[in-house]
Amino acid sequence: MSTVETASADSARAGSRSREVLAAAAVAVAVALLAQLPVLVNSAFYFWDDSAAQFLPMWHELGERLLAGQWPALLEPDSWMGGNIAGEALFGVWNPLHLAEFVLVVAVGDLAVAAALVKTQFLVLLGVGTHLLCREYGASRAVAAVFGVALPVSGFVLYFQAASWAGGLMGLAWVPWAWWASRRTCHRRGPLWAAFAAGYLCVSAGDPYAVLALVLVFAGLLAEFRFMRVSGTRRMCVLAASVGLTVPLVFWPVLATTAVGWRTGFVLFNVGMLAPDPGDLLNLSLPGFVPQIRSFGSFRMTVPAMYFAWFVVPLLAWLDWRAFARRAREFAGPLIVAACAVLLCLGPSQVGLFRWPLRHLPLAYLALSVVFAVVVSAGLRRDRVWLRWSVTVGVLVLCGYLSFAAWPSLWFAYAVSLLLTGGLLAIALRVRLMPLVLHAGTVVALVLQLCWFPANRDVADYNFPSDVRRLRDDFAGLRTGTVVQIADRAAIPQEDIASGAVWRHLLFGNMHAVAGVPSLVAYTGIGYRALHDRLCLGYFGAHCPDAYRRLWTVDETGVPLADQLKVRHVVVQRQLIDAPVPPSGWRVVQRNDVVTRFERVAALAWPDGRVGASRGVRVESDVERGTRTEDVRFSAVDRTGGRIVFARLAWPGYQATVDGARVPLRATSAGLVEVSVPPGARAGSLRLTWSPPGYPGCLVLAGAGAVLAVLGSRKAVWS
Repeated sequence: MSTVETASADSARAGSRSREVLAAAAVAVAVALLAQLPVLVNSAFYFWDDSAAQFLPMWHELGERLLAGQWPALLEPDSWMGGNIAGEALFGVWNPLHLAEFVLVVAVGDLAVAAALVKTQFLVLLGVGTHLLCREYGASRAVAAVFGVALPVSGFVLYFQAASWAGGLMGLAWVPWAWWASRRTCHRRGPLWAAFAAGYLCVSAGDPYAVLALVLVFAGLLAEFRFMRVSGTRRMCVLAASVGLTVPLVFWPVLATTAVGWRTGFVLFNVGMLAPDPGDLLNLSLPGFVPQIRSFGSFRMTVPAMYFAWFVVPLLAWLDWRAFARRAREFAGPLIVAACAVLLCLGPSQVGLFRWPLRHLPLAYLALSVVFAVVVSAGLRRDRVWLRWSVTVGVLVLCGYLSFAAWPSLWFAYAVSLLLTGGLLAIALRVRLMPLVLHAGTVVALVLQLCWFPANRDVADYNFPSDVRRLRDDFAGLRTGTVVQIADRAAIPQEDIASGAVWRHLLFGNMHAVAGVPSLVAYTGIGYRALHDRLCLGYFGAHCPDAYRRLWTVDETGVPLADQLKVRHVVVQRQLIDAPVPPSGWRVVQRNDVVTRFERVAALAWPDGRVGASRGVRVESDVERGTRTEDVRFSAVDRTGGRIVFARLAWPGYQATVDGARVPLRATSAGLVEVSVPPGARAGSLRLTWSPPGYPGCLVLAGAGAVLAVLGSRKAVWS
């Protein structure tokens, strides 16, 4: 090749790369702009349900830990049942991008604004990743961009994952990137270490559904390479092994909590919760369709959770499926992933730690995006126009009828949806710039959905205050020690929630962490059974009135539970107990229409640590060194030995030593750490430490995975 030809080829490649970058940037801008539409209709759209009660408050807490130089943040004792960060997994403390987002939440200072910023970024990440994945399989830039914009604003992704279940969105956003990078690597178009990095980001997001998606992607790619009879199987196995070695670091602590938490063992059952019927999948293109799927507190949903893209079903009769059939082997991966995801959607409502099958729907739509993007890119069929229109109209009428049958009172939304899809299809078939019409329809459909369904009423609307400074001012009086809140959200009048007035006296979920208040109330997906059983404790508070009596009850330790927990403040909702009487040593400091608040009169013993009680041993000093280590000096141990109870939940992973020698520990009946001090010691030093179960081994495995990926990038591995 001559110098001129070489320069021309290099110029062409550079121009092609520039166009690819511009197309991806256009998708990013489009998704970012569309992601702001929900906020214009509902300012709290992204600060909703679990995002308000669980994610944003804990992100803020973790961000403050990072800014204070503490990492990894694996345990938050002051968050109690929600404090096993390693066991919760879904906060993604091992994901570097997530750590940056935590710091951003702190810098913003308003949780609702921060929620919109963070979730916009991950919607953009999902959109660009989908675009690149479609391009990887051969879709045109314009059509790949259509699906890259459509998937992030599809029903389940927007109304459930973006609005509420932020962990699901953050995990899903990495899946197309891991898929794209893995396929490129196995076709020798990218280094293995880059695919490993994408896979690690997917795993470290902490969403088990993303890990399951990655398993299906790897399986689909292996089948794809085999069907195509191309090399890549060896690379795929090395990549899967390297990524798989990082999984225990993130998820082993989750499994380790099953012995003490709410989620235990392998369970398999079906109660129909968030489980669609096959007929619901047919309505994935009708913007106004609300499926009759059992949801939280209702026999049907209130949002278009099944919606994918307005043009998918209407275009079915116009696609050139013969072109797809000629290349079917190349699409074994997407077809296998789509088929498995659909089957999982229709499966039991709980399989082990996986519950609510509808959570698999975005993966099915991602795989279908690849297939449809390639087929649409091949061009539409223009023959047998009347037959194709007849099929299209028939399918749309069937979709309309199924929608009407599910919820007849929404007939107007269904009628508008049918007119919209039919009219836009007619325009798309007549113009040359069809992708622009598809984009326009996506925008119009989203606007209509937000007008009809401005919020997800299937889940909880807390209406929490989002201004961090205001929260800390309102609860400044409770920041001096651990708080027990006897309260039930169900007992709050709805008008008080709507006005936000109640949140000046009560908080639920992880909101106490934002206010800087150590509290037993915390949102948790894993729970701690013993403390829950003792105080009826959930993330809504200690919600049974009898919890107040139990708080002062003396158990096997010989000390009231309030003292073991080192409680400084008690807040009692008046709807549960109108006029509680404080015990000796406590005084009422506030009583209003909502709560009665007590405060301990005398100072707590051992104020620098978490020792709550001792028996048979005299504790001289107690110093908490960070969240995971505590040093205690003791003397005068009884001849039969002594016991020291710590105001810490006995999560698996605690160890205790006395003068360097291991000593036994156990959990009290309330679930607190109790250390046995051996008899015969006149004085000594006790050190209590915690780390996630298997922590050193998991770190070694993750490191081995990274080393394997780097070594696998060398050509010598494949020779």
